[in-house]
Amino acid sequence: MAELTFGCTGASAPRYAATPTLAFELTITESTGVRVQAIALRCQIRIEPHRRRYSAAEAERLHDLFGDPSRWADTVKPIQLATISTMVPTFTALTEIQLEMPCTYDLEVASARYLYGLDDGTIPLLLLFSGTVFTQPADGEGFSVELVPWSSEASFRLPVSVWHEVVEIHFPGSAWLRCGRDTMDALAAFKSARALPTWDATLSALLATAGQPDPATLEAAPPDPATLEAGPPLPREPRPAAP
Repeated sequence: MAELTFGCTGASAPRYAATPTLAFELTITESTGVRVQAIALRCQIRIEPHRRRYSAAEAERLHDLFGDPSRWADTVKPIQLATISTMVPTFTALTEIQLEMPCTYDLEVASARYLYGLDDGTIPLLLLFSGTVFTQPADGEGFSVELVPWSSEASFRLPVSVWHEVVEIHFPGSAWLRCGRDTMDALAAFKSARALPTWDATLSALLATAGQPDPATLEAAPPDPATLEAGPPLPREPRPAAP
């Protein structure tokens, strides 16, 4: 029976990937000397946010996700990042593979919103492995099939700078927002009516409009009702002359 040990030694941002991708460098060690013909490997990647510290600015950006920092002991839980499948080719004793993880920058997704809120440092990750192992017996006859133990896992601290690099390669200086169709139609009408060249310019114009009071809504303050009821002040009567 194969004895497998998994490790993660690094991560990088493939510059020429068609979509935003994070590539993990994995090592797989087999300690009994049996020849591994192949592994149908599955890897579940989780973020463990409780294993790092946060600056005040980061805590403010993560408020929508975890709530007030005073409650983080109860609200900060592991976040599912991805589940990836890959095939590991034949090896004996040790092999190194690259596990590529597609990334999303949709800020409606909890993992993307969490990663967007970080400035620097590292991101604590836990990689959980499962799958099917195909080995060849010592006599070289046939194959043996067994499962990757559910206890197989590896920890890795992903530099925040690597995540920023993944994003900047495909969305330089940009961010994504999702909105409803009615909102999109209204934005398109606003953009067309003002001949704005981009959606960024459209949102900037809306923000500028929202920051200035509308002159049409500014009306003169109504007169004091007490003054209207009392009418104009009465003239004073002259004091009688002293005898």
